[in-house]
Amino acid sequence: MTENIPPINLKEVFAKLMAQKKKYYYVLPITFVCTYLIMFCIPRYYTSSVSMAPEPTGSMPALSGSLGSLASSIGLSSLSKMSSSDALYTDIYPDIIASSDFIAELMTVEIETADGEVKTTYYEYLRDYQAQPWWGYVIGTVKMWFSDTPKDEHSGAQKLDVFHLTKPQRFLFDQVQKSITCAIDKKTEIISINVKDQDPKVCALMADATCKKLQEFIINYRTNKARVDYDYYKKLTEQAKEEYLKSQQRYSTYADAHTDVVLSSYRTQLDNLENEMQLNFNVYTAMNTQMQSAGAKLQEATPAFTVIESASMPILPAGPKRVLVAVAMTILAFIVVSAKIVMKKAE
Repeated sequence: MTENIPPINLKEVFAKLMAQKKKYYYVLPITFVCTYLIMFCIPRYYTSSVSMAPEPTGSMPALSGSLGSLASSIGLSSLSKMSSSDALYTDIYPDIIASSDFIAELMTVEIETADGEVKTTYYEYLRDYQAQPWWGYVIGTVKMWFSDTPKDEHSGAQKLDVFHLTKPQRFLFDQVQKSITCAIDKKTEIISINVKDQDPKVCALMADATCKKLQEFIINYRTNKARVDYDYYKKLTEQAKEEYLKSQQRYSTYADAHTDVVLSSYRTQLDNLENEMQLNFNVYTAMNTQMQSAGAKLQEATPAFTVIESASMPILPAGPKRVLVAVAMTILAFIVVSAKIVMKKAE
């Protein structure tokens, strides 16, 4: 047997609320003002973004064509990756940007605030020039009283040792991981880098720096083998050229010193020196050809990037949305007060 739930009489509920309307006169304004004042203490922040498209890699061009497009359109981006020997997929770019080694590279970037008053490294800027609400200063002061951690004197000009990060340095790294994010479009594989910061110019500078650092990382990875081969053949070419020049000098000196000599022993020695010079020249020519081929492979392995949207200095802050938060909290206070009035009268 089910119990019948009586219908809600909206007129009666409205009458109850109107009878206690004086509560709204002080609860709602106080809620709005207090919330706004609290949000006003939170510093403004800006956002800047960069979008780029990397050059696709793969050993099967057919798959990167119509079949690859079909796979991307249905979200099977891993199908196109099966045709490539490249282990650096676009899906792991966000992990690369969030890694400690990559953040340590960003910490050395030189930045300048919009007002031009601060010119320093990104590390010093995060450590010494970040605004925070008043309760943050209070908590920081209390922690400093009870902490025996020495003051961080690192300038950020030298790359930080990620293996021996201090607690304050780890805190800054965590801040960067939250403020610099990377998103990948599964269908188009477009890379979007978003940076949030309290200064609009620093925001744009770090977005541009992050984009360039990521490009350098990808280029270094994909050209590592080709670059090693090129350096190897370049070294051999220089050694072969040095040996050829030495043998050429020995041949020239011996020939000039024995111009009028007709003895067979001297002519034999001259022929030996000439053969040695020719042999060194052939080795030098072969190594130079290998070096040129390795240089061409290095250029071929170097990926190209198309920047779709460059970094720009934002004009308006992205947050916090003080008025919206204050209105939302006022609406929530209205709901809570109304519920208490209705429940109290129902009892």
